[in-house]
Amino acid sequence: MTRRTLAVVSAGLGQPSSTRLLADQLAAAARDELAARGAEVEIRPIQLREHAHDVVNHLLTGFPSAALREVLDTVAGADGIVAVTPIFNASYNGLFKSFFDVVDADALAGRPVLIAATGGTARHSLALEHAVRPMFAYLRAPVVPTAVFAAPEDWAGGGADTALRARIRRAGGELAEQVDRRPAAAGPADPFALTTNFEELLAGRDPA
Repeated sequence: MTRRTLAVVSAGLGQPSSTRLLADQLAAAARDELAARGAEVEIRPIQLREHAHDVVNHLLTGFPSAALREVLDTVAGADGIVAVTPIFNASYNGLFKSFFDVVDADALAGRPVLIAATGGTARHSLALEHAVRPMFAYLRAPVVPTAVFAAPEDWAGGGADTALRARIRRAGGELAEQVDRRPAAAGPADPFALTTNFEELLAGRDPA
């Protein structure tokens, strides 16, 4: 059975968070579709509000804390990514952008991403296409066709309405299809890994 990992990045600031709720439902839809294709799926949730100070410190110093390094490695080593942000002033929030600013430059290249957002009005939904999708295109990450936006009315009655559930299933299926096409992620490279064995070092030989 193929093992797959999904990194689920949510940039909601509140607790509880509709952004996190949407992220969890999208991840579950992708997991169910991958499982139907015979994969064993591990979901790794990342709530950026828990790492906000570390993200800012990394921007200022250029060095991540141990906790943030683990999160960055999770994103770099995932087979697919669910990325969800609240929309403020017609764009992603600052925490979402700052986090992806400190992700290693090539970490997302070729890695499938499902984008989604929440906002106070459905008029914010276009931000997914004019702000969020172009950011991941710049990072060379293939973004699935269906982007999911949820406004307050979509959560009527304490759950998602029928139209939102359908978009979630469709987007999750698209992410699963993209992930299923790719070989399993190798994970981030270890910068301290030895590329020369001890015998070569002792003999003074250059393996290249």
